[in-house]
Order: sequence, then structure tokens, then C-alpha cells
Amino acid sequence: MEEIIKEAIITAKEASKKAPKLEGVPTGIDGLDELFYYTEIENNKPVKKLLSGMLKYSVCNITGINDTGKSLMAEQFAIFQSQFHKICFIIVETPANFVVSSMKLRAKAMNIDEKWIDENIIFIDASSNYKLREEIPILLNTLAYAIKEYKINFTIIDSITGLFENKEMLARSIVRRVYSFLKKWYQTSILISQKRSGHEILSSEAAGGYAVGHIVDGTIVLSKELIDTQYKAKIYKKPIGEIVRLFRIYGCRMCGHDTKVRFFEITESGLVRVLNPIEGGER
Repeated sequence: MEEIIKEAIITAKEASKKAPKLEGVPTGIDGLDELFYYTEIENNKPVKKLLSGMLKYSVCNITGINDTGKSLMAEQFAIFQSQFHKICFIIVETPANFVVSSMKLRAKAMNIDEKWIDENIIFIDASSNYKLREEIPILLNTLAYAIKEYKINFTIIDSITGLFENKEMLARSIVRRVYSFLKKWYQTSILISQKRSGHEILSSEAAGGYAVGHIVDGTIVLSKELIDTQYKAKIYKKPIGEIVRLFRIYGCRMCGHDTKVRFFEITESGLVRVLNPIEGGER
């Protein structure tokens, strides 16, 4: 007899009982929170309502080439939310003792007491343990234990690319398993993924192709460009020799979002800010 999985059959009414409320989570990143919204009908007209943050329980991918601010963005979000919630930070590249030092420096710049980092950020250090990097079931079992033990609501993975670094053919199945786990546990999540040199700079394409971008709920793309022609100087309104940083929400299937390409800034103290669109206009 062919196998039937009755548990996978669920009516829309039953699913609605488990559906989360549409609400935003403040990110602590200047200029980002007002870029996500939903629409309601009032007096027969659509009215845009700001979420005031990224969507709760969503899994967001931040991708870009090196030195574009991906990790800074994720860390700034974690530092800000550590004032209110427990955060799990899965580090795949840099050991925890180095990451926490830079986070505490950034917390000072954000005027946030570093005690919140000590008390509410829980690291899973996959950078120092190959089993956590190479064996996804072990990583997810460890994360499940941490979620239950510390009552964690937010999970950040820096980077998801590090989990399939030498086996990009498996990227889709690895990302799918991680994504399904995060949704099952109602985690508001950020995944960092790396672009390769041949990828289009403002698309969701990254290591593993479009695997991450296709599976997750939304993608933010960060980029930087050297102003080395008069054409670029005219487009970006910057002098030749300067580097401009760019930001784009490539997609978010769970809520409305701004689609403009915007300038992006990393301050001297390592804080990131989303600025005005490159064609001008309001932030």
C-alpha cells in the first residue's frame, strides 16, 4: 500500500488558527524599519500601513560581496533586539570571542548597555566545531536545545554559505532544511549569504545560485561600487574615486516593501544606515 501522510493535510481554517499576526520587529538600523508595510482597505481605497520593522517570524536573507556590511547589519539587529529578547547567533566563520568583542564596541556606539549582550545573546560556535558546520542534523538539534533552554525568539546565521562552502550542489537541500526548522520553531531569522565574483551585484543570486533567495521569505542585497567613470559620477552624484554603498530589498513575499535602490552607509563606529534612493527623494 502506498504511504499516505495524513498529518500533512490541513484545512485553511485549521491553518488560520496557527497563523501569526502581521507585525513588525524593530531592527535598530536607521532607515530600514519604514521600508516594510502592508495594505488595508479603508473607504474602498488601499491604505499603506507601516510595519515599523522587518516582519516577525520571517526568514530574511542578507547577501552581498565581501565588505558590504552584511555581518554588521545582522549584528546591529542582534544588539538592538538583545535589549528585549534572547538571540541565538550561529557563527560559522569567526569564533565567538572575536565576534562578541566587536559587538560590544558597536553597542557603545548605539548607546546600549553591553550587559544585554552578555545576558541575552547565545552563541553557537560552528566556526570552531566542524560537526556543527558539516552535519546539519547535529546543528539543528543543538539549535533546538538552545531555543528550549534559553527561550529564544530570534536566530541569526552568519553565514549560511559556510554550511555548504565546499558542496554548493547541496545548497538547496541544506537551506531548505534550515528554513523549515526556523519556521517550525517560529524564529524571526536573518541568514547571511555570500556573493561570488560573477554574480549580478544587486540580484538575490549568491553562492549556491538562487537557492537561498528562492527558499527564504525575503532578501536584502548590499553592494558597493567604485566611481571610476563620468557616467557613474553623474548617476550617483559622487566624485570620481569615491566608493558608494548600495542597498536594495530584492523581495519579500510576506509583506509589502520598498523596491528602490538606496545609498547605504557604514559609519566610522561600524554602524550601518539605509539612506535615500539613488534617484533622489525622501528616505
